[in-house]
Amino acid sequence: MLRKLIICNYALIERTEISFDEGMSVITGETGAGKSIMLGALGLLLGQKADVQVLLDKSLKCVVEATFDVSDYGLQPLFDEEGIDYDDETIVRREILPNGKSRAFVNDTPANVSFLKAIGAHLIDIHSQHQNTLLSQSSFQLDVVDSVAGVGEELSDYVAAYERRKATALKLDELKESNRLQKKEFDWNKHQLNELEAAQLKDPDEIEELEKQQELCDRSEEIKESLGSVIDILSADEVGVTHKLLAAGRQIEKVADFINKEDKVDERIETARIDLDDICQTLRSLYENAEFDPETQQKVTERLNKLNGLTQKHGVQSARELIEIRDDLKAKVAAVENFDYQLEELQRQLDDETKVMLDKAAVLTDMRMKVVEPLTERIVTPLHEMGMQNARFIVEVAKQDCGPKGADDVKFLFAANKNGVPTDISKVASGGEMSRVMLSIKALLSKTKRLPTIIFDEIDTGVSGEVAAKMGGIMEAMSESMQVISITHLPQVAAHGNRHYRVFKQDTSDRTISHIALLDDAERVTEIAKMLSGAQVTDAARENAKQLLSGKVK
Repeated sequence: MLRKLIICNYALIERTEISFDEGMSVITGETGAGKSIMLGALGLLLGQKADVQVLLDKSLKCVVEATFDVSDYGLQPLFDEEGIDYDDETIVRREILPNGKSRAFVNDTPANVSFLKAIGAHLIDIHSQHQNTLLSQSSFQLDVVDSVAGVGEELSDYVAAYERRKATALKLDELKESNRLQKKEFDWNKHQLNELEAAQLKDPDEIEELEKQQELCDRSEEIKESLGSVIDILSADEVGVTHKLLAAGRQIEKVADFINKEDKVDERIETARIDLDDICQTLRSLYENAEFDPETQQKVTERLNKLNGLTQKHGVQSARELIEIRDDLKAKVAAVENFDYQLEELQRQLDDETKVMLDKAAVLTDMRMKVVEPLTERIVTPLHEMGMQNARFIVEVAKQDCGPKGADDVKFLFAANKNGVPTDISKVASGGEMSRVMLSIKALLSKTKRLPTIIFDEIDTGVSGEVAAKMGGIMEAMSESMQVISITHLPQVAAHGNRHYRVFKQDTSDRTISHIALLDDAERVTEIAKMLSGAQVTDAARENAKQLLSGKVK
């Protein structure tokens, strides 16, 4: 609900602050006084394009700020998604700078225009003759039926089933397309897979190991010679290091009494001898294995050549990559070989999900059909009361393929004149007729779902007298369950408001300024009397105004 609106430096408004309340508020004023300025300002808060031309004083920024009570709208998830602090009392502000740039804030947090549009759809519904084009849209017509039918939960169930079925159908199409492409490459992939599987690849580091073995084969004589020399140095009889360490240990034993036992010289010599002896054993083992017979050398060379040939063919460098290619080829070949099974499984899943979707669509259709007759009556009755005694309104529900909201095609058919054949409403209804139909629909929706603040922008154009009074009565009835603001030029409508605002212009030394003021009871009588008789208020007009306000003037 709109609580307060502040407009600064916008069009003809220097600065104005308006407080709104529950129920129905009306805004009146002479043509050109600036009644529509408020709508333009609110449009900025709803994310409409900013234009520097609206600045009254081109050297100052324009500010439009509105305070909304959003406690009943369930908007916190929208705020959380955008990372903006939520508050039941939300303040939306839009600024237009003299350089043409604009910026927006929600609860003092910078916000983008798309977010303003997202929350604006939940805050304000501006109903003008221009908006009547909604009546031509099948989605709006279906939403009206669904609102009256109360299909919220059932529609959610259907949408979930529809999306599941849609996802499975996409998987099935992708499987068929993938199979079509893979079939073209199947023989080649199979050949390459057989070749890689014949290579019996297991060790990802096999090529590196084979290269080491090959180097050992090629340098075996050099290696044996070096190892032999080291072994001789360490363990040759009498002259080897280990033998000399053994002799050194014996000499130490002779002078042990003269050596500090804590130095453990004898133990350290013995440890060194044992370590060197162990090194010799390791070197002898390496020496014995350093000689490769020609057969082993040939096997290493052949295996390495084979793997190098495969890496060159596939444009890789390691056995690890060859293994990955093999596994990928195996999956592609298996996909073609298992296609019939996968196709059968997915088709079975699709059939099951299609049945579930159709069952849920049938539930929606049944609920929609049940409200067609009462919905028609609840729209036609106020149309008759608003001077369209011969109007006929029909809700036509036809079957169609399942879509995002079910399997029903909803059309609103309308005939304004006696014996007229109901036809698509967008093709036969005039602007005034569309306004009255839309008013009937909005009045109906106000009783079936939570609507935002609705602003009627002179939708009563082209009517007068009793019809205007009836339209005002419908708006007043709507205001029992929602906030209604009506911009009107008809006294019969204005008289139905709980609060009455007057827009007027005032000339200053250098410009014309628009103002908006809340009227008290006496001022309301005068304003409505002016609407009845013109600038010269007669006693009769004043009395007529009091009669219109009967029950409202306290």
